[in-house]
Amino acid sequence: MKAYSNFIGGEWVAARSGKHYLTSNPADSREAVGSYPLSGAEDAQAAIAAAKKAAPGWAAATPVARGRVLSKASQLLETRKAELAQLLTREEGKTLAEATGEVQRAADIFRFFGGLSYTHGGQTIPHDLPGNLLYTVRQPLGVVALITPWNFPVAIPAWKLAPALVSGNAVILKPASQAPALSLELARVLDEAGLPKGVLNVVIGEGRAVGGELATNPAVAALSFTGSHTVGNQVYQQLAQRMARAQMEMGGKNPTIVLADADLDLAARLVTTAGFGLTGQACTATSRVIIEKCVLEPFLEKLVARAQAIKVGNGLHEGVTMGPAVNQAELEGNLNYIDIALKEGARLVWGGARMTEGALAHGWFMQPAILADVKPTMRIAREEVFGPVVAVLAVENFEEALAVANGVDVGLSASIVTRDLKKAMVYSERIEAGVVKINQISTGLALQAPFGGVKKSSTDSFKEQGVGAVDFYTRVKTVYLDYSA
Repeated sequence: MKAYSNFIGGEWVAARSGKHYLTSNPADSREAVGSYPLSGAEDAQAAIAAAKKAAPGWAAATPVARGRVLSKASQLLETRKAELAQLLTREEGKTLAEATGEVQRAADIFRFFGGLSYTHGGQTIPHDLPGNLLYTVRQPLGVVALITPWNFPVAIPAWKLAPALVSGNAVILKPASQAPALSLELARVLDEAGLPKGVLNVVIGEGRAVGGELATNPAVAALSFTGSHTVGNQVYQQLAQRMARAQMEMGGKNPTIVLADADLDLAARLVTTAGFGLTGQACTATSRVIIEKCVLEPFLEKLVARAQAIKVGNGLHEGVTMGPAVNQAELEGNLNYIDIALKEGARLVWGGARMTEGALAHGWFMQPAILADVKPTMRIAREEVFGPVVAVLAVENFEEALAVANGVDVGLSASIVTRDLKKAMVYSERIEAGVVKINQISTGLALQAPFGGVKKSSTDSFKEQGVGAVDFYTRVKTVYLDYSA
């Protein structure tokens, strides 16, 4: 077990309360992974003060100088990839292959934004008069706050941190209490890479106290949040009261439409990967399959066969392809949703049982679950489960499939499996989602492309990732210069 502290002003410090808490391995709850400070509003205030002090100096550095720090951090993450992936698996539960990929993604993100520093700036605009220059410059906001979830404990902090830092902001990061180790290790890497003291501060603690301070403190110019709609809406309301900049990404109920002309082997593989990979604990996971009735039964046979081939277990063990739920509450929530679906008339085609035999006895394991005979009005078809549970809805045709897909109040990621190019393009135009995948899994994002949802999935204001990610962390100033006289 590792003992961690808050990272404030470039120093490792205990919480003002003197209290701490432990995280445990979701594959074996008897194993403690880390000890963390139980911080409160006073710790958040100290972090804000440190960031405020450091912000002017970091903003004064050139974008290229800032980018060199990010590029160095990328290199350090690469050298520590195996170690950090093991730690990630032990604390969050995903398989070692998935964790290794996530650490690599974080390294790639820092390398991308390190390179982007060479083009970071404004634009020159043609003026309508001779002897005049019209141009824009990008300037940092000052102090920004980030609140990140447990399911991608290094990738999501990285994709918020990198554009915030390369833009010249000082940052306070509050990671989810369930799995904060990788955020603190990321702070260690950035410190070693030469980030000035106080530019990044990490505070671990209860969301209401720490997050509430970050949302309401007048020194915090902007806050980027990823998590549930319930919490995100609360944070958004706090920011709105003082008209601070807000970026909220809040989950989805992602559909994969399977049309009658689809390659059913491909469709089954895509749904298995996107629905059960990462234990279904991804905001872009496929949780609804909307399929034309004429191919329902052969598709279900193929999907069940693939689900049965999944090996559930400790993510550190060779051959395991699906890890545990992150904690007991998430596991019980998954199982409860299955029970509710059955009571509402759904049919359990396969899986969905708690797994406690042998080495699984002390972890939060379950079989991946496939539910059929699901109707659009059922809770399992409308509410985010955040576990390895796939609901299958049968429809008559493409138009009905599209209507069902759009019939929820969220819209993050959506995919379709078809050989019909026209229907694929119509889907991309009419689906109410921020990300559309054609003959691909609903999960998985290109770091160089914008990401974000619509409806209740997002505030739908600023996109994350890609070149446009810096928009949230900068303000544009327009300069008019007359040199004609």
